[in-house]
Amino acid sequence: MLDYIGPMQVLIPIAIVIATIAFMEWVAWASHKYIMHGWGWGWHRDHHEPHDNRFEKNDLYGVVGAAMSISMFMLGSPLVAGDYAWPPATWIGLGILGYGIIYTLVHDGLVHQRYFKYVPKRGYAKRLVQAHKLHHATIGKEGGVSFGFVWPQDPAKLKAELKRQREAGEAVVRESAGA
Repeated sequence: MLDYIGPMQVLIPIAIVIATIAFMEWVAWASHKYIMHGWGWGWHRDHHEPHDNRFEKNDLYGVVGAAMSISMFMLGSPLVAGDYAWPPATWIGLGILGYGIIYTLVHDGLVHQRYFKYVPKRGYAKRLVQAHKLHHATIGKEGGVSFGFVWPQDPAKLKAELKRQREAGEAVVRESAGA
C-alpha cells in the first residue's frame, strides 16, 4: 500500500530545486567573472574568439557543473552514501541539473545558435541575447559586463558601462559594440 504523501513532502523539494536554480545564477555570475575571466581564462578564451570547432575548451565548465550535480545526487543517495545520505542533496543536484539545462539551451542554443537558429525580436529573450552579445563586446579577459545569464541587465546600462570601461582604459571594446 502507498504511504500518504503530504503537501510539505512535495513543496519542500520543489522549493529546494527552485532555490538552487536561482542560487546557481549567482554561482554562474561569480565563476564567470572571477574564474573564467580570471585564472580559468585558458578554458574560456576560445569561447570569446572566432573558431570553426564544434566543441570549445569552455565546454569543460559544463563538465564541472555536471560533476557538481552528480556529487549532490550521490550525497543524497542511500545507495551511495549509506546512513550518511542527506536527502536534500538530491533536490540540490536536481536544481543544479535544471540550471545546466536552462543555461545550455539558452546560452549555447539561443544566444550562440549552436543547436538552432532563432533571433528573438522582442521581450525577455531579446534582452537576454543583447546582454550576452555585449558581454562578448570586449577583447580579452579584462573588463566586461553581463557575467550572469538568466537575469540580464538593461542593454542601455551595459553599453554605458562598456563606454566607461573603454574610456578608463579598463577594457578593449570592439567598435561594433556601440559603446
